[in-house]
Amino acid sequence: MDINMKVLVTGVKGQLGYDVVNELTARGMEAVGVDIDEMDITDAESVNSVLRETNPDAVIHCAAYTAVDAAEDNEAVCRRVNVDGSRNIAKVCRELDIKMLYISTDYVFSGEGEHFWKPDDVCDPQSVYGRTKYEGELAVKEVLEKYFIVRIAWAFGVNGKNFIKTMLNLSKNHKRITVVNDQFGSPTYTFDLAKLLADMIVTDKYGIYHATNEGVCSWYDFACAIFEEAGITMEVAPVSSAEYAAKAKRPANSRMDNGKLTDNGFQMLPVWQDALKRYVAILREQKFI
Repeated sequence: MDINMKVLVTGVKGQLGYDVVNELTARGMEAVGVDIDEMDITDAESVNSVLRETNPDAVIHCAAYTAVDAAEDNEAVCRRVNVDGSRNIAKVCRELDIKMLYISTDYVFSGEGEHFWKPDDVCDPQSVYGRTKYEGELAVKEVLEKYFIVRIAWAFGVNGKNFIKTMLNLSKNHKRITVVNDQFGSPTYTFDLAKLLADMIVTDKYGIYHATNEGVCSWYDFACAIFEEAGITMEVAPVSSAEYAAKAKRPANSRMDNGKLTDNGFQMLPVWQDALKRYVAILREQKFI
């Protein structure tokens, strides 16, 4: 393991970028975290100058336009970030002969069925966000040979907004909430994911991977588990996606097959219930609960 690596991490102000920088640093690697103020990924000149100046051994690209509903009305902006931004980084990585790890999403699939999506399954995104993340994947594959694409889902971490924090905030002034019960996936703790990405970036086991915490639930199941873990009494009523109006179509099936991780010598992430328990304990320490 080359702990002398220098890794540039985009999107350091987000949940995953924040945890990745902390994990790399904890391992004695040199992590350079950037966000839009330090490097505007949509500006090719900015990307070129920052990457050349930093001269890293690898880039872990966590930055993205992730506002799923807003993306439906802001397709041009979303595409500039998720596609053009990713291509800008990939091009400089090729010129500097460094590897790139691109974070993608369950939204690249149709979201239909009840099977577990495999990394080589056909992509058929149903939203602007999903389409742009898939086009970002294609840009990386087109430009680079030394790339990892890691598709994640239902992410939560200490640094930023997520479903768990939203539920806990709602509990402060609601006794009853409704949550969809016909969308299934795997909650994924960015702290656990960051460990995997740090393991991965020091290898040359390139390709497309899926990485979520193990186990599947609906958003309704997840909400119930959150309140139980936090010791909060809340009436959670299940509703269908059709009853819960949202601008962008959400995947009904985000079950991800993570088996390629162990096939390549990487560790699976712990079950999501274990991740939730550890995360809620941190929120307690931070007086969020």
